Amino acid sequence: MNTASNKADAFHALHVRGRPFVLLNIWDPGSASAVAAGGASALATGSWSVATAHGYADGEKVPLDLALDNLRRIVQATTLPVSVDLESGYGADESAVAATVVRAIEAGAIGCNIEDSHPGDGTLRDIDAQVRRLRAARAAADRHAQRFFINLRTDVFFQQGVAHDDEAVAHALERARAYADAGADGLFAPGLADAALIEQLATDSPLPLNIMASGNTPPLATLARCGVARVSHGPGPYVQAMQALQARAREVYAAA
Repeated sequence: MNTASNKADAFHALHVRGRPFVLLNIWDPGSASAVAAGGASALATGSWSVATAHGYADGEKVPLDLALDNLRRIVQATTLPVSVDLESGYGADESAVAATVVRAIEAGAIGCNIEDSHPGDGTLRDIDAQVRRLRAARAAADRHAQRFFINLRTDVFFQQGVAHDDEAVAHALERARAYADAGADGLFAPGLADAALIEQLATDSPLPLNIMASGNTPPLATLARCGVARVSHGPGPYVQAMQALQARAREVYAAA
């Protein structure tokens, strides 16, 4: 799997409804190598983990040059397909988002996550505005790569005061249909953990569904029955790795 085209084809093929593949999100070349050695079929960065590991807050606070250099070094450290978390695209307008996608492709990514919320406050973008950003990203990707997987993250279930119910799922589905028409390859719905609602979204979405694992997320077998195609772990692996390191440090210094 040594060409970008082969990696992209392999990554697309992993997205099968009802047979979710798992991504333990990484943050640097070391974590990429460790997860790859553990048996991963693909790799994906997580923006929170990348930001925290480099001393920044999440929300596009990591300079884009640094984020892309980190991506480039991750790609060089593995033969697996690598998808990059681009947050909301690092762009005030659609042309800037398109330029970010091109730079990610040049750094070796075969896919990306793009959010439909504003990085400053987490509020949702207007659907039409997000569609314009997505269309620009899709067009740029198609000009510069044979295949590029755009996983469109909707933050419907992260909105303050929004109940996780049928109405919220309907809103997410409205966005999923618009995003599919605009060229998205997948739908990422972090924050959603109710099995019945996950099944409803997975069944009715025109795009394969990505769920983020957390403390209250149903087990993988349940997510498979719900029709999920991809399960990400977000900041979890970074947090667990740092907790293990801290615990080891306490042991060492307690014995010193």
